[in-house]
Amino acid sequence: MYSFGIYISSFILKIIALFNTKIKQGVTGREQTFKTLKESITIKDKTLWFHCASLGEYEQGLPVFTELRQDYPNHKIVLSFFSPSGYEIRKNAPFADTVVYLPLDTKTNAKRFLDLVHPELTIFVKYEIWPNLLKELKERQFKAILISASFRESQSFFKWYGKLAKSALFVFEHIFTQNEQSKLLLEKIGYKNASVSGDTRFDRVCNQLLQNNTLEFISEFKGDNLCVVIGSSWPEDEKLIVKYINTLANKTTKFIIAPHNIKQNQIESLKRSIATSCLLFSEKENKQISEFQVLILNTIGLLTKVYNYADIAYLGGAIGTTGLHNTLEAAVFGVPIIIGSNHKKFPEAQAMIDHKGMVSISNQKELNYAFDLFITNKVIRAEYGLNNYNYIKKNKGAVIQILKFLRN
Repeated sequence: MYSFGIYISSFILKIIALFNTKIKQGVTGREQTFKTLKESITIKDKTLWFHCASLGEYEQGLPVFTELRQDYPNHKIVLSFFSPSGYEIRKNAPFADTVVYLPLDTKTNAKRFLDLVHPELTIFVKYEIWPNLLKELKERQFKAILISASFRESQSFFKWYGKLAKSALFVFEHIFTQNEQSKLLLEKIGYKNASVSGDTRFDRVCNQLLQNNTLEFISEFKGDNLCVVIGSSWPEDEKLIVKYINTLANKTTKFIIAPHNIKQNQIESLKRSIATSCLLFSEKENKQISEFQVLILNTIGLLTKVYNYADIAYLGGAIGTTGLHNTLEAAVFGVPIIIGSNHKKFPEAQAMIDHKGMVSISNQKELNYAFDLFITNKVIRAEYGLNNYNYIKKNKGAVIQILKFLRN
């Protein structure tokens, strides 16, 4: 029934692709997977295979992937994604020799994929489990581990109807979980080869501090002023934020907005809604950028460095239902953070709230209060920022545990 469902899904996706650009990217990309693998890997090549569902899982796995690149300099590394949002942004990942879309999980595709890749080691990230692929890995006695795993009791692995998904977990030689709760859930279904390593994203964001995070145009824009960075905002976030900016009497506080969606019509609409001086990233050439109060980043790839200039950060997604943006990327720079109230699926957010580094809001009044508090109270702003930084440093170390297991 599972395999039949995959075939039906394949047919449906091809129809949806006629009307949806993102789905079309995935359908078209998957059609090239086997051709790409044939051209880049021979039967004599030794390989490692890393799989990530999307961009978030890639960021979690990256610290491990880059270390293993050093450990296996003569192996070819295959990196696969399921989602276009991961593949399209990281298709040129520097540590990988080949980057492809993961084919749909049919038995035929699983056999064909592993015939071509024949990995010495396979690493899956978080919890995307593909039963046919994993079953084929087991039958060929290929080594596989799962890292940064995070499970909830509501998932099919732990339900009476989840026998297939549950059996797929037992293919992994070892599972490294983000927390104790996930390990206990695995133990309840009889899986014993699990250990709590934590979330590799903590190691990933700590590495960001070792990079050159200077952006000259941001330095010029900010000057000596207080700066609020809005990371990966959605329209529902922007509605509240713009209203706050437009009614703020203090015109020296600077705002940098990095929208999640940078389509031209949405960017132009956002700019028109802002009553104070506002500049787009694409318009900054030959402008006195320091004279503007709001800077909109209608580009991608800069946000992790921009947090270096933040005195306060607002992270988008949780005021609606689109999913909270990565809060750790901002927290490592020691800034207080404001988020929406729909963050139940993000345990690190609740942890930072509990550690008094983050504030959750659900309406305009609460947003205004949080911004006013952090903008006007330097002591509280510094305290919350330090609490976030200490939380990140305390929870790093997952990569060391995973590599120790793999290197033994």
